[in-house]
Amino acid sequence: MFQDKYVFAQLVSFLNWSKFNRIVSKYKGDKYVKHFSCWNQLLVLMFGKLSNRESLRSLIVALDAHYSKCYHLVMGKNLSRSSLARTNQDRDYHIFEDYAYYLVNQAREKKAVNIINLSGNVYAFDSTTIDLCLSVF
Repeated sequence: MFQDKYVFAQLVSFLNWSKFNRIVSKYKGDKYVKHFSCWNQLLVLMFGKLSNRESLRSLIVALDAHYSKCYHLVMGKNLSRSSLARTNQDRDYHIFEDYAYYLVNQAREKKAVNIINLSGNVYAFDSTTIDLCLSVF
């Protein structure tokens, strides 16, 4: 049996949940929401990006494959493609925009201190693709 935290849960542990909740309260993002909160939406979309999903359908298929782990990853459960699409359409994007700016500022502050003396292993996630062509070489 697996005893450690999942990699995704370890990444999420670095996020400031209280700051995100303050931003959600500012834009009233969780008003009239019963099950699928803004935090759940953020985690689902992060999972989709980190697992290189290109559509909502493939994201839902991947989440269904990991249904038993979604509780431990705090993503919510019983998520359908239509409810995710409706949520993405109806929620104010400023919530996630403000939080992204907050995270960028946090990264800038940490970089400004001294990036050379980081302890432990340092990993970088890059979601860009590079198209290669034989004629270029």
